[in-house]
Amino acid sequence: MADTFDLERFLIDVFDPVAGEKVAVMTDVPTPTCPDNRDWQDRRAMAEEWRTGLERLGERIGFDVLPLVTYTATGANNADLPAEAEVGGSIVPMNAVLDDVSLVLALTEFSPTAPLIDVCKRRPGAHVFRAASMPGVEKRMEGTSLAADYREVARRCRLLKEAFLAADHAEVEFSTGHRCLFDLRYRVCESDDGYLHRDKSDDLPVINLPSGETFQVPYEGERPGEPSRTAGELPVWEEGETVVFRVEANRIVEVAGAHAAAEHYRRVFAEDPARTNIAELAFGCNERAVVTGNVLEDEKAGFHWAYGRSDHLGGVFGVAQFRSPANVVHQDIVYARGNPIGVTRADLVALDGTRLAIIRESNYVLW
Repeated sequence: MADTFDLERFLIDVFDPVAGEKVAVMTDVPTPTCPDNRDWQDRRAMAEEWRTGLERLGERIGFDVLPLVTYTATGANNADLPAEAEVGGSIVPMNAVLDDVSLVLALTEFSPTAPLIDVCKRRPGAHVFRAASMPGVEKRMEGTSLAADYREVARRCRLLKEAFLAADHAEVEFSTGHRCLFDLRYRVCESDDGYLHRDKSDDLPVINLPSGETFQVPYEGERPGEPSRTAGELPVWEEGETVVFRVEANRIVEVAGAHAAAEHYRRVFAEDPARTNIAELAFGCNERAVVTGNVLEDEKAGFHWAYGRSDHLGGVFGVAQFRSPANVVHQDIVYARGNPIGVTRADLVALDGTRLAIIRESNYVLW
């Protein structure tokens, strides 16, 4: 377990940049509709600090680093990036930046993960483009999840991935007594294991940092005559109250609760029904991750699921399924240790009924 964070060692361990590469560090900037905050200010400073560290490393190894790339905040997680960015005081097309570099680190307020995956799809082929998406990253994480033993993180991700590959569905029971089945047919799981070298081949070359989760999009019922089996009740802790989402055929069909938080979610889902899609099932496994309310790190600490957009993770719900690009969301709900609601048990179940225990009483039992 690392006692201190060594930025250069981290950059080499995670990215292993080589001579001839071109690297960009990106960050979004506030707007009148997306006002600034202290954490965001610190994140922009962190982005420049990491860019400087990459520049020093590039001088020694022989790769180039662009001036800090900034762009107008989108205002929503996983929304499309704006058409333009600012680089070294000049306004340039966003695609011109992303099509010219081989490695991107995005330290942002709003998640750019989905559009960065779209760049990968636009630039097919080995060793073309890879990116680390870090929405909401905080400097303090250099002392927690960013300082993890990423060899151990990768080992746990591999164990989870092997378990997913044999699974027909997942069954989860929460500490509230609510239960939900997640249909895992017709999908392939992926791991966010903190490894983003140029030879990465088993998953999409886009990771979150801090890393440490294995995930899969549940079957969303897109095959004619074959509805999704994802169904049950998902409890969500919000504003000191438990809201319960009732799920049928992989959609949130009812929000139970009489308080303000329940009404808020009813408005969210009524505004755009695409948000009701169950978009992810995942197990975070970074032992240095701590639960503070920052979902980027919280999700690496334990079990979570998400609603909304899924195409960037292997599903079929993308921007086109939403009423407006402004409505696009991929929102994680986390149940790691330290959260008010925990996981009593989580099992992956094979087609023949063989059951593999993953979590018992909020603790992993797979390793």
